[in-house]
Amino acid sequence: MARSKRQTAATVIGTVKGPGENGNQYVFITVNNRQVKIGEFVYYTVDLADLPQAQILGKISDRRLIDHLPDRIFADPDINPDAIAALVGFAHPNPEIYEVTVDVIGHFHPALGFMNPRIAPDPGAKVTLADDQSLRQIINKKQPQEIGSAHVGSLLLRPGGRVPVALDVKELVSTHMAILAGTGSGKSYTAGVLIEELLSPYNRAAVLIFDPHGEYGTLTDMRGHPSFVGEDGYSPEVRLLTPDDIRIRMSSLDYYDILTLLPDMSDRQQAILNKAFSLLGKHKFGDHRWDVQDLISACYESDRSTDDEGNEKTGSSAPALEWKLGKLERSDYFHRMDHLAPKDLFTPGQVTVLQMNEISQEEQQVICAAVLRQSYQARINTAKEKIAPGDENYLPYPVFILIEEAHRFAPAHEPARCKQVLRTILSEGRKFGMGVGLITQRPGKLDSDVLSQCMSQFLMRIVNPVDQDSLKYGVEAAGRDLLKELPALTKGQVIVAGACVNTPVLCQVRQRLTQHGGETMNAPVEWLGHFQQHRQRSRAIDQAAIASPGQKAETFGGISIE
Repeated sequence: MARSKRQTAATVIGTVKGPGENGNQYVFITVNNRQVKIGEFVYYTVDLADLPQAQILGKISDRRLIDHLPDRIFADPDINPDAIAALVGFAHPNPEIYEVTVDVIGHFHPALGFMNPRIAPDPGAKVTLADDQSLRQIINKKQPQEIGSAHVGSLLLRPGGRVPVALDVKELVSTHMAILAGTGSGKSYTAGVLIEELLSPYNRAAVLIFDPHGEYGTLTDMRGHPSFVGEDGYSPEVRLLTPDDIRIRMSSLDYYDILTLLPDMSDRQQAILNKAFSLLGKHKFGDHRWDVQDLISACYESDRSTDDEGNEKTGSSAPALEWKLGKLERSDYFHRMDHLAPKDLFTPGQVTVLQMNEISQEEQQVICAAVLRQSYQARINTAKEKIAPGDENYLPYPVFILIEEAHRFAPAHEPARCKQVLRTILSEGRKFGMGVGLITQRPGKLDSDVLSQCMSQFLMRIVNPVDQDSLKYGVEAAGRDLLKELPALTKGQVIVAGACVNTPVLCQVRQRLTQHGGETMNAPVEWLGHFQQHRQRSRAIDQAAIASPGQKAETFGGISIE
């Protein structure tokens, strides 16, 4: 009975003409220009062996005008086409006819997902606009506020939030994700919405964010916010680590980390440094916690040789390495004992933000590589029960790491310290409960192997042709029909595709509950503010001439007037 009522209320918008260009398409004819939008969902009905009157869902991928009034009627702007049509006896209310192409998605099976029957509709079959209630169940693997859901927005083509879009968090974090967008498209805003959902009472995730620009500090608004408080008293914790708080233990670095921090070494210096690292592995420094001085000593030991007379001498590479390693010793971020261990960075119900906006590019690379490497190893060793609960690397729960400006850490055509670590985690991290999210405004500059491992994608407005082309190969799930929409998307509109949803959708991102920290500075307002009277007075006071120390104070009647 319910099915019958829904079909009665459904909107029939066209009639099937025949098959499309490939076996997974069909074409229908319509006069309904308003509702045949690219990306809209429609269905036709067919009897299957196990499911009579099955609704075969499809997505509109193309449309074209095939019949209309003669062009001469439209050529003169002073002529009313309706009046001319009535004059010649053509009184049809919809003179335009459209041919619309639909890509078949299939009928939805609750356990198996979409099943494509490979049965083309018969010519003359009616094409119906999918109703809101059906789309809520079909698009979303999870419903909003269910355990493991992430309500990020609503279907763009159904305004007013009629069809919410809720992602499957399990798939999102285990198969990795990427947010790809041009500057000013709202990628950091969308990431903030995702973090809000991950820290909600129905998820309580353990999240780490690498924040090169300091845009995620406003996540502290979640503390005590009523929307994030659970019935059991849960409230998310937000831990902000500024550059002053970031410390990486020296002994957690490897040979290639040092090369990144100290570039421009000669081949011989690199060979001596590599040999020195081998020596450090043989020596015992407590818990193998060596520092720069230990590494310098190992360099001198590695650079010793004996002449023909049996005299031991030191080469020129060790003193040069000592001078270069002095730079590392002076760094604020690498220490013999202090360290950000995995247990300090990850806790369920907590997001930790590493703000690296004052740290050099090379140091950011090494910090990110060291944290990723140790966190991944911690998950492996914990899963294999190689470490006990008291260990600083004990990590008994899945974790999720979000990396802003990902093209800096895994560039496409140049070496980077993080790239190989990311490739390893993205290809194998799923087995050990370590998920990664990448955010970039230049997908064309992001390593293609890294991008192809992200099984969920959020695609926002991209106008650069190179970046658009990179998506055709790195993002297969979106479908070329929706990729055509990328240049036309406006701020806050996103194509969501991949493992986290049942089918790619055009989504309007919901409003954030916390303040957005990545707003673009309003330059004209700042310029005008320079001329406000109170600011001009303040500058005049600051710039007023001050008597120099050697200048004798003026007196009147023997009393200083200053």
